[in-house]
Amino acid sequence: MRRTTRFPVKGANSLWHVYKTVPFWKVVKNFIVIQLARYTPFLGMKNWLYRTFLRMEVGKHTSFALMVMPDVMFPEKISVGRNTVIGYNTTILAHEYLIDEYRLGEVVIGDEVLIGANSTILPGLTIGNGAIVSAGTLVHKDVPEGAFVGGNPMQLIYTKEEMLKRQQQTSL
Repeated sequence: MRRTTRFPVKGANSLWHVYKTVPFWKVVKNFIVIQLARYTPFLGMKNWLYRTFLRMEVGKHTSFALMVMPDVMFPEKISVGRNTVIGYNTTILAHEYLIDEYRLGEVVIGDEVLIGANSTILPGLTIGNGAIVSAGTLVHKDVPEGAFVGGNPMQLIYTKEEMLKRQQQTSL
């Protein structure tokens, strides 16, 4: 179950109300910072940009690959643990604008998580420590600690226990 807060709107769809929900200049600043970070090859600089200008929580040694797209309107609702890898062209959303409402939700990505390229993470989710998200996955619900998930929509491929058993078998 995603944990989002719902905000109903009247009249036009919620995206027409966007600058009543988030200041225009905040979006402009965030867009510029995100575009700089998307193209820079320097991982430390990306993390510094995200922490300093977007108020994201980013753990030590976390790596955002080229073209990662954090939420442009509410990046401060994203936290990523230490030693995590966010794959190429992944999108991390903390908002969704619908017809009759918009929703906001925290995104919490744990320590030592691997998120494959071209994945999309929806708002209001937690990805547990040590989890692996396969490339191209639509993460639409919480991912348990140590699990391996993938697909669109996301499905559990292996639990933490099954992953440990597989690792033990391959090390023999």
